[in-house]
Amino acid sequence: MATNNDTIRVRSDQGQLKTCCATLYESDLTRFLLGDSFHPGGLQLTSELGRMLGLRPARRVLDVACGKGTTAVFLAKEFRCEVFGIDFGEQNVAAARSLAQADHVDSRAQFERGDAENLPFADAAFDAVICECAFCTFPNKVASAREFFRVLRRGGHVGISDLTRERTVSTELDGLLAWIACIGDAQTLDGYTALLRDAGFTVDSVKQRNDALEEMVNQVRVKLLGAEIMTKLKKLQLPGLDLGAAKRMANSAMAAVKQGQLGYALICATKPD
Repeated sequence: MATNNDTIRVRSDQGQLKTCCATLYESDLTRFLLGDSFHPGGLQLTSELGRMLGLRPARRVLDVACGKGTTAVFLAKEFRCEVFGIDFGEQNVAAARSLAQADHVDSRAQFERGDAENLPFADAAFDAVICECAFCTFPNKVASAREFFRVLRRGGHVGISDLTRERTVSTELDGLLAWIACIGDAQTLDGYTALLRDAGFTVDSVKQRNDALEEMVNQVRVKLLGAEIMTKLKKLQLPGLDLGAAKRMANSAMAAVKQGQLGYALICATKPD
């Protein structure tokens, strides 16, 4: 049985992990490697997930771990729904608000700082919840899934797009860097669906899109190679990045994708009436 000190330490570690992830996702380095959409498939898969959720005008949608607002703003424009985005990083929230204003959708896309494990919204406040390539990084996935369930109305839908991994992968795909890269605590496909079912959801559909993950990993590998060349020529500085470790992890990730150890999936589930 865990002691009080053990519990405090675990909570502290989880808080540090959330802060570390949020800080990295706010950085120019992440934008350099991943572009504006920090997930495989970009806005094309976001649109596909939105259609799976049946989004349409006047629907209230919660975007959990919204980052700099790219998905939320896209949904507000593409489906003309009302989107609320939350993110653990204050800089991300500020950037998301600026993006919504620049794209003239700030009346339909609003943002605030929040924690996926303790959502700052009332029960049954939303018609849909979307979470892209972030659920795997949440330290307490059980609590997050229950919060998704709580804030959804009856008959509402949750849509998750996320990295999947088999239980055994190479050592380069473990540790903090791998966690931040959405690999370290990614679940099996059955693991994600079990978390949603245990929270009370009925899983409606699952689509595997490993091709999108392979394309993204390949893009990162190319950018890392270019960064290495530019760094050696002293034309680029990337403070805080261990290029050698990043390249090894990217190469291991590509091998794991080809071997079926890593994948990417879209999962939709419903809160029963």
